[in-house]
Amino acid sequence: MARTLYGTKSDGTPVHAFMLVSGALSARVLDMGGTITAITVPGRDGPARNVVLGLRDLAAYEASGWWNCLIGRYANRLKNGVTLAGRHYPLAQDANGVTLHGGRGQSWGARLWQVVQDSDTALTLRLVSPDGDQGFPGTVTAQVTYTVTQDALRLDYTASTDAPSVINLTNHLYFNLAGFGPVTQQMLQLNADGVTPTDPQQIPTGDIIDVAGTAFDFREARPIGARVDSDEPQMAIARGYDHNFVLNKSAPGALELAARIEDPQSGVVLELSTTEPGIQVYSTNNVKPGQFNAAGREIQKRDGLALETQHFPDSPNRPGFPSTLLMPGETFRSTTIFRFPAR
Repeated sequence: MARTLYGTKSDGTPVHAFMLVSGALSARVLDMGGTITAITVPGRDGPARNVVLGLRDLAAYEASGWWNCLIGRYANRLKNGVTLAGRHYPLAQDANGVTLHGGRGQSWGARLWQVVQDSDTALTLRLVSPDGDQGFPGTVTAQVTYTVTQDALRLDYTASTDAPSVINLTNHLYFNLAGFGPVTQQMLQLNADGVTPTDPQQIPTGDIIDVAGTAFDFREARPIGARVDSDEPQMAIARGYDHNFVLNKSAPGALELAARIEDPQSGVVLELSTTEPGIQVYSTNNVKPGQFNAAGREIQKRDGLALETQHFPDSPNRPGFPSTLLMPGETFRSTTIFRFPAR
């Protein structure tokens, strides 16, 4: 295991990078937030390239708190808190009552995680989130194992609690299979017949609509940019893709193919499989000026595509959605695999 000092947080805490290597594939993971700064794979032309849209330095990752890192306790959006066992928990809300990715200013992605196990090909990180953290009830212990093989990076999540709570974990990875520039010409295919539409605050309405005949239809491979600027009302709300797709599953929790991206120029292919029921597709619609990638280029709108495997947004307040309730004595488990098949 190659462990190096990556930098120090604003409070002086050292942050380390762990390089996981198997054959031609490598991944660099930080103990701050389980942040993935690089996944390096060979392209069709031979030279290896980093297919993760990373940030310039540790300060940028810490300030963001949501970039290429682990998200908890609840990935995506909740509206007006949650009610459990007859008690209401308002959580950390914005002025519109929306809690995004657990609440800004308390991000799991900016916290130092305990290194439980590390080797040349695997790294396990743990975080204990105390009762009341981010407004959520119960002490939750979350653990994530990163494992590389010769053609894949696998993330295995577990979580437990000592009191009734809700959990929705993901890694907010931004991909660019070309390495840099817009992703609009890269080809996307999703194993999803449905999507959860949202209100103007991007909170799901509770409905599931058919993707057929809409900008959300990626059942066959299409360029990401073909309809990203569609004037369909749902697309206008988010200024592009920022929606939860309902994955087709043979059974709940089945580890099955969810998404496939191919970059025609480099020949790099990503095949994403997950046990999760949904995947948030985000076309990097909102980029702050003065934000730079690892190569020093200023990041532009559409320079990356985030694929966040997840349970549905606002599930605790939507009885028709798959449950995110976690009870004492239970263990939350989830797996996502990012596979890069040889070309």
